[in-house]
Amino acid sequence: MIPAQFEYSAPATLSEALTALSQNPDAKALAGGHSLLPAMKLRLATPPVLVDLRKIADLRGVSANGGGWRIGAMTTHDQIANHTSLKAYGALIDAASSIGDAQVRNCGTIGGSLAHADPAADLPAVALALEATINATGSKGLRAMPIDGFFTGLFETALGEGEIITSVDLPAVAASTGSAYAKFANPASGYAMVGVAARVTLSGGNAQNVRVALTGAADHAVRLSGVESALAGKPLTAESIAAACEQAGAGLDLMGDIHASADYRAAMVKVYAKRALSKALERAQG
Repeated sequence: MIPAQFEYSAPATLSEALTALSQNPDAKALAGGHSLLPAMKLRLATPPVLVDLRKIADLRGVSANGGGWRIGAMTTHDQIANHTSLKAYGALIDAASSIGDAQVRNCGTIGGSLAHADPAADLPAVALALEATINATGSKGLRAMPIDGFFTGLFETALGEGEIITSVDLPAVAASTGSAYAKFANPASGYAMVGVAARVTLSGGNAQNVRVALTGAADHAVRLSGVESALAGKPLTAESIAAACEQAGAGLDLMGDIHASADYRAAMVKVYAKRALSKALERAQG
């Protein structure tokens, strides 16, 4: 398939990119391109202008930030998976290492994935579990958005018109904290049919700061608040994890398609929530 005709711009600075986007409200920012370009080829998206962000050096890289780390929006999945400073964020490494194939991981970016908000993408659930902050800029300047509330619906986020994600902040990892990501992947695409990210901190053997998030099963990434509440402040063991995960997915409107029915996804949510939490516990124990 061939996309509709469009104009192309590859600015060297963020201010140039914002100007290009503001000049045409229907323009689209291009990051890795693995989501937008296929949609354009299928004529599901027909932006008149593409603003390619790949030349903007300020949007790449990983840097220390208040005890945690700041990841530039154009940092690729492969760069994240192999960055030694991010090893403590187990869920992020798990996800970045399992996205697509080597070509996808070397082109796809964290900012592009979060902005696109595909319901089957891995990183939205990870960002929720790790309590990330999304930094974006637009015509009204910079703003920092807590990840809770960022994903608002199917391919929808809290980003405003013309805004670009510039970086993602991860908070410092507390002592005795572990996180993990586990997914039931589509065998052809690698997208999550069910993916669960979990983060836990141990304090005297009890669970603290529990965050568990789901992707691939609902119309956007969501936290599994029932599982979190069932574990908070209680001894974290294989038995307590198994009991808490029995209610994983309860109350959610789960998707069904040719790959997996809603009922099958509901069963797999419990399985993969247990796997993610069990691995997170193992890592928290050191």
